[in-house]
Amino acid sequence: MKLVVAGGTGVVGRRVVECARERGHEVVVVSRSAGIDLAGAAGAAGAARARTGLGLDVQLARVLAGADAVIDVTSVQTQSAAASERFFGTVTRTLLTAEETAGVGHHLALSIVGSDRAPSGYYAGKALQERLVGEGRIPSTILRATQFHEFAQQLLGQFSLGPVSVVPKMVSQPVAAREVGEKLVLLAEGGPAGRAPDLAGPEVLRMADMVRSYATATAIGAAIGRRRGVLEVPLPGGFGKALRDGTLLAGPGAELGRQRFAEWVDEQRRPAGCSGH
Repeated sequence: MKLVVAGGTGVVGRRVVECARERGHEVVVVSRSAGIDLAGAAGAAGAARARTGLGLDVQLARVLAGADAVIDVTSVQTQSAAASERFFGTVTRTLLTAEETAGVGHHLALSIVGSDRAPSGYYAGKALQERLVGEGRIPSTILRATQFHEFAQQLLGQFSLGPVSVVPKMVSQPVAAREVGEKLVLLAEGGPAGRAPDLAGPEVLRMADMVRSYATATAIGAAIGRRRGVLEVPLPGGFGKALRDGTLLAGPGAELGRQRFAEWVDEQRRPAGCSGH
């Protein structure tokens, strides 16, 4: 199969690309670093033409030619609902339009467990993405996953008060990004499935405990978090409540991943491949 991976250089995107190639698929990565900026819409089209002499529509037509499926794992770092909706709305509409023109028969989107129950901040964009995919004319699959193990790594030192790292008070059901990538490739192989069963990790943990564990157990974490404490702070509003009360955890019928957070921490210095399970 020819698989086009939008956002193929990100945390999950790299795993999708690795797994797909290990399983013998032809893979094309669409990303800003690869010269295609899906988030810029008209601005990106002009920038693309300036760099390559080709408009964004022509670039996408070439990339999508002969593709069996597009896997969208694009992401943006923001907690603004407006910015998130702008990003995911632009990327999704751009991809769906180009896929329809190219005759692509399957669009896969990675979303987040709880995006429909707490559509605030970043999750607002994911809720819009799901709606656009569901209303689109391309046969589709949507996979919702919980936060990745890597989320604890990203939070360490991201917000601080003096010598203290501040993390939101929340419970998480962390899943390995590798397993999310594997699942997306298997779903691409299986054809459009609508809403796939949610994918979550095998255990529920406090995010503050995850951040502390990562900081003390890894060389990278120790370098970032040396002499730092971890302060757990409840976020205000409905979204903060959703983080704390389990709204963002997987419900009945979810598929549970294999790798526990402590196992992920232990393997950070070792390369990981695709098991295809």
